[in-house]
Amino acid sequence: MKRMPMKKRISVTARGFKILKRYCPGLAQGKALYELINSIQPFITVWFSAQIINEISTQRRIKTIVLYVSSIVLIHFICAVLKNTINRLCNEKESQMWDWFGKIFSDKQMSLDFADLESPEIQHQRQEAEENLYMFGNGLAQLVWGTSTLVNACVNILVSIAMTVTLFLSQSGNAVMDSPAWIFIILACITFGGLCNSKATIKENEIFMRWCKDTVWFNRVFIFFGKDLYMNPENAKDVRIYEQNIIASKILDKLIRYDRENQTDLFKMSILPAIAYFIIGLANVMCCLFVAVKAFFGAFGVGNIIQYTAVLSRLGEGLQDFMFLLSDNEVYCTHLQSLYDYLDIPNHMYQGSLTVEKRDDNEYYVEFRDVSFQYPNTDTYALRHVNLTFRVGEKLAVVGMNGSGKTTFIKLMCRLYDPTEGEILLNGVNIQKYNYEEYMSIFSVVFQDFRLFSFSLGQNVAANVRYDRDNVLACLEKAGFRERLDSMPNHIETCLYKDFETDGVEISSGEAQKIALARALYKDCPFMILDEPTAALDPVSEYEVYCKFNEIAGGKTAIYISHRLASCRFCDKIAVFHEGAVVQMGTHEELLTDNSGKYYELWNAQAQYYV
Repeated sequence: MKRMPMKKRISVTARGFKILKRYCPGLAQGKALYELINSIQPFITVWFSAQIINEISTQRRIKTIVLYVSSIVLIHFICAVLKNTINRLCNEKESQMWDWFGKIFSDKQMSLDFADLESPEIQHQRQEAEENLYMFGNGLAQLVWGTSTLVNACVNILVSIAMTVTLFLSQSGNAVMDSPAWIFIILACITFGGLCNSKATIKENEIFMRWCKDTVWFNRVFIFFGKDLYMNPENAKDVRIYEQNIIASKILDKLIRYDRENQTDLFKMSILPAIAYFIIGLANVMCCLFVAVKAFFGAFGVGNIIQYTAVLSRLGEGLQDFMFLLSDNEVYCTHLQSLYDYLDIPNHMYQGSLTVEKRDDNEYYVEFRDVSFQYPNTDTYALRHVNLTFRVGEKLAVVGMNGSGKTTFIKLMCRLYDPTEGEILLNGVNIQKYNYEEYMSIFSVVFQDFRLFSFSLGQNVAANVRYDRDNVLACLEKAGFRERLDSMPNHIETCLYKDFETDGVEISSGEAQKIALARALYKDCPFMILDEPTAALDPVSEYEVYCKFNEIAGGKTAIYISHRLASCRFCDKIAVFHEGAVVQMGTHEELLTDNSGKYYELWNAQAQYYV
């Protein structure tokens, strides 16, 4: 594993804290404050205990002893109250931490260029980053936990040094024991123990990281079988019929063999820490002997023996934790950098700055001017030299066989992609010059693979937590959902599906399509688009849906995409796509008069289904 320079690690760690501050505000600070109090408490106990023992063994003043005892009780009470309060707050934030880490990916997905969402390389990078999340918390969780270790180590080191100064300043009358050289000897013993522990940790991490790389494939397989295959009800029939659990059993056998092949690494991961702790134990014995011998020569009282032995032990722990933290920091900086590589993927789509004109007369028109498009990492064109113009208020049907470029045409118009060649104009202006968010706001689209969510019916229609109740009801009624709505237990507050609510309602595909239509109506945009959302329906049912949508679209521009021609007979214009090009344009009657055209061919091929 390539070592990351310290300067780079500091930069990576600092950025990690910025992300934590944004997504988990107060968590790292709360952990640090809790650990600060928690780390100081033992030193308070040690110092007061030493003073009480010294007082008992010398002057035995009752008032002084009572004062010490009262002070330690009061301080511990205050610390306990503070720790309990902070701990409750931190536990609440930490329980939400993983959800917020997931939101990091959601936010990035929403900010990515749509083309990157369909890029195999980008999706592979996201998958690796998500696997990193589940295994290591993307380094962010390690950063949270490392904060506690860092505070604890710093407190142990700094306070221990402050409380051991008198150990070396106290004179015993023995020249050997009073030599300043003991400062370096004791520190060398403690540091050597910490270095051994650090080396063991680095070796463990190297082995562990190699395991992680080797087991990435296993992780993906188990996520697929455990989550996507076996736990998904939609796949249950195939799993049972084709006995796909046999495949999982073979994968498990392979994993067991893999574990057997790595027994040497397991032994190293066990023996190295054992050796390190043995050396640390020897260092602690050396420190205790020094304190005992110096006390024997009368350098300090009995209470100080307890103080110095305890504090030197804490100093050793602090140095060990700090060295461990340095080596561990390199590991989670590697995980953090993997996350940053994904988060730093730029959005290459030009965002534009012009405001989309809000026209009261709805006089919008769209023009495709010699537009060609090639999907990333492909050699073939999905669209070639498309020229098309239509205005708001027109009903345009886009028809053609599967793979003819119909959906690509819509993706370009909605600016999910930019053309490879040519340009798309809105009211004479290239759409790339418009503010991206504003331009997107003029479209309501029901895609072929539309999705409803496990929220209330009203929230699904509004695509928002808050909504206008009357408007939702009006849109559902226009979409033909009123009868089903009246039978729902909680009306528009009824939750769809049972993912979050046990009394959620399962809906049919036809009902889902009506809700999707209502959602498009609720957005109330100048352009309304249906991209084959009824492809799974029979031709007659599809025709009924399109007729209903044509009725409720009113004066808006309605664009219908279908490979079934009879569904779109009512449209003002029909654009016939074939192999990525517009081969015909006209009304239904006009296109049928050309018996050598593609529309005539498709119509007669499908006519039997509409008799």
